[in-house]
Amino acid sequence: MTSILTNVAAMAALQTLRGINTNLETTQGNVSSGYRVAEAKDNAAYWSIATTMRSDNKALSAVSDALGLGAAKVDTAYAAMDNAINIVSEIKAKVVAATENGVDKTKIQNEIQQLQQQLLSVAQSASFSGENWVAGNGTKSVVSSFVRGANGEVSVQTTDYNLDDNPDGNVLFGMQVSGELDTTTGIIGTEYGTYGSIYNMDISQLSVTDLNTTLSNVEAGLSALTKAASQLGSISTRIDLQDTFVSNLSDSIDSGVGRLVDANMEEESSKLTALQTQQQLAIQSLSIANSSAQNVLTLFQN
Repeated sequence: MTSILTNVAAMAALQTLRGINTNLETTQGNVSSGYRVAEAKDNAAYWSIATTMRSDNKALSAVSDALGLGAAKVDTAYAAMDNAINIVSEIKAKVVAATENGVDKTKIQNEIQQLQQQLLSVAQSASFSGENWVAGNGTKSVVSSFVRGANGEVSVQTTDYNLDDNPDGNVLFGMQVSGELDTTTGIIGTEYGTYGSIYNMDISQLSVTDLNTTLSNVEAGLSALTKAASQLGSISTRIDLQDTFVSNLSDSIDSGVGRLVDANMEEESSKLTALQTQQQLAIQSLSIANSSAQNVLTLFQN
């Protein structure tokens, strides 16, 4: 039966066209954005995971920046410690030279005093971003990682470096409450009995025996400086390893999120072509269905 009031064929063709247009709009959106899950309505579970992991990745980016800042602080401290080792080695050589008969110890002491002042200058200037790791006391920290636990709790972990101002510690000088260097503590500032410290010793009036004792004290300080430089080298290596790990972890998160929400462009391209063809056929089918009602007119022609 043909009805001019109800065109079932046209209704079916129109419903099919609507479905095709909806799928075509979705596919075009995937192609233009590059995502198959761009909003929560596309896939709530995947969108939630991706959003959380992107947020964590931003935190990891901040950790990477913090590691770079920490590495700069450690490198500055290591450069200062290495320079201090060279200066103390020069002082050691001067003390050895003073043990020779006929040497003017006063002139050698003048040279040592210049080296002692250079040690103070090194300790004062070895600061990066307001932190000095070769002078003072307490604990210095570098942000090393951002952790999300199995229960969803997040935390920031740090790598700590304890400053020790004892004679066998790891700083050149200690620090006073006022913030000024304490030149009576630390590897360079601590006095060894009646012979003074590396910083304030005076060899101009010492006997050969006393010079030998002073030389032993300088050697002890040199050993402590070498140990401190080794500690800084170790923490620098750890920071470099952590920085590499954070970078790799960030890449892995990006890759994992991409697997969840990124569109397969080859698949979307094929789907887009197919849907465009289906759309054209659906339009043609609707046109045919609509024209069937006009054919009724031929029944009333003479």
